[in-house]
Amino acid sequence: MRNSNKMIILASLAALFCGLYLFHELNGSYDYALPRRGTKVLAMALTGVAIAYSTVIFQTITHNRILTPSIMGLDSLYILLQTVVIFFLGSSHITIVNRHVNFILSVATMVVFALILYQFLFKRGKQPIYFLLLVGIIIGTFFQSISTFLQVLIDPNEFLRVQDKMFASFNNVSGELVWWALAIVILMFLIGMRSFNELDVLSLGRDTAINLGVSYDKVVKLMLVIAAVLISVSTALVGPITFFGLIVANLSYQFFKTYKHSVLIAGASIMSIIALVGGQWVVERVFTFSTTLSVIINFVGGVYFIYLLLKESRSS
Repeated sequence: MRNSNKMIILASLAALFCGLYLFHELNGSYDYALPRRGTKVLAMALTGVAIAYSTVIFQTITHNRILTPSIMGLDSLYILLQTVVIFFLGSSHITIVNRHVNFILSVATMVVFALILYQFLFKRGKQPIYFLLLVGIIIGTFFQSISTFLQVLIDPNEFLRVQDKMFASFNNVSGELVWWALAIVILMFLIGMRSFNELDVLSLGRDTAINLGVSYDKVVKLMLVIAAVLISVSTALVGPITFFGLIVANLSYQFFKTYKHSVLIAGASIMSIIALVGGQWVVERVFTFSTTLSVIINFVGGVYFIYLLLKESRSS
């Protein structure tokens, strides 16, 4: 089957799940329920697209299909930020109560952290990718340790607010924040889509890409910045989803079997919409909110991650 036909099938499934989520058991509550459901669908679509796009380009520049942008420690930084604010200022502070302030603070902190990390590491050598990953793992573990320490000391009632921030949730997404996130995601796409052809060449390796005329360092820096911004926006909007990018990116590789990033990114984005919208519908209608979508994704993603590790070990 041609990739264009596969894309049409996936797009039809995504539209079907979106329509099912929007109109199933609406019972005439168009004025109240439909706008709320529409906001959630848009938030899920933005989150899925941002994670899928950032994961595919991140795996291309690292030449590793097991890594995700979360390895840079951004998820851990987000949880640390929320924990520190609640620990020192309380859950009634404006940075927690006001979603707009919290969103801006979270995105700004994560993006600035990523930029400082990139700026520091890229000055130290011509091939900083693996060193960057190592530093990201160490910093992420350090952030997690501080967060855990503060969470042990925090008031139990305040800890409940921290716990709400530790898992992704689409139920209380602000409509205004969704539009802000949409503008940022569109901007990142417009900036990054011009480098799709260069990413195709980049997947052949650093030396080959340079020999074929690709400005390797420039493209890698740009892609890392885009990945950091997209992950920061998606995390600040709904919370961290650790393994989701790993799942949809690798499914896109297996399903389309192509090197073209325009196809891989589009396919992974549509798959993410299917997974998030369809999964949220199952959580609400089948499990009746007895669990959360992020818990299911992390469980499935963890199992899939182990499968990929075993697969890589066998092939090597």
